[in-house]
Amino acid sequence: MFSLQGKVALVTGAATGLGKAMALGLAEAGADVALVSNRSPLDEAVAEVQALGRKALPIVADLSQESEIPGVVAAVVKEFGRLDILVNNAGIIRRTPAADHAASDWHDVIDLNLNSVFFLCQQAGRVMIEQGSGKIINIASMLSYQGGINVPGYTASKHGVAGITKALANEWASKGININAIAPGYMSTDNTAQLRADQDRSRQILERIPQGRWGTPEDLKGPVVFLASEASDYMNGHVICVDGGWMAR
Repeated sequence: MFSLQGKVALVTGAATGLGKAMALGLAEAGADVALVSNRSPLDEAVAEVQALGRKALPIVADLSQESEIPGVVAAVVKEFGRLDILVNNAGIIRRTPAADHAASDWHDVIDLNLNSVFFLCQQAGRVMIEQGSGKIINIASMLSYQGGINVPGYTASKHGVAGITKALANEWASKGININAIAPGYMSTDNTAQLRADQDRSRQILERIPQGRWGTPEDLKGPVVFLASEASDYMNGHVICVDGGWMAR
């Protein structure tokens, strides 16, 4: 039920951190993987997927540019002949008080974190509708539920990701497509380096997490395989928190 043998996955932001871990988790479950990145080299992630005996397709693309998105999906279909799983993970964060938040920061975050998610879903969805099956997994956040501090653009984008997930589930569930999201808690990645370096803020965060630790990229392997596999065939439009209990407190 959890096997992904014969499946093809596309993972964005796959060079490092959460994206790389999820790509490896999908490969461990049997999927061939197309890995997309623009900011970081893909060589290491590609080699690790191949070491698992799976095919890996590196794609360099700036997903904040809408014009590049159709080519990404087309490259996957050309290489593998199909697309079964899309993981929309690529994202950035800009930390500035709202009163001082530059318009450029707002647009940069929205373009990558929200606009690219919709347009990738749209392009992949067309392929999946024709196939009659597919799994789309969007990466949301605790800030899909909360307001956060000094991250207005990021918060708006992640609320939007949760909304897109539900809207597409309403349209595509009847077409054999499952669209769900994962909301990671506070994870030890580049995006949280600034928070982890602040001893007071890090302590406050850890005090609220019932498990008492920052999450790791590997903590997302199980959830992403679950949502990509037949095990989640009757789940649609749901946002799963993987947060060490943060939302429960």
